[in-house]
Amino acid sequence: MDEQMQQFLDTKEAARHVRLSGATLERLRVKGGGPVYINPIPGRVLYDVTDLDAWMWSRRRKSTSESQAG
Repeated sequence: MDEQMQQFLDTKEAARHVRLSGATLERLRVKGGGPVYINPIPGRVLYDVTDLDAWMWSRRRKSTSESQAG
């Protein structure tokens, strides 16, 4: 596989990367608030590993009283 293409993950792979379920990522795509994704053709969703990591880092909190918006 092309090394550049390895940075793109399907929903199942992306869910494993961020330690969530695929259903959770699908729900976040519908409701918003999840990582950005790429939709190269209808029915195909890909996530860039860099975007997944950035999304996870943006969700860091110091306490449970901090806003969960993000």
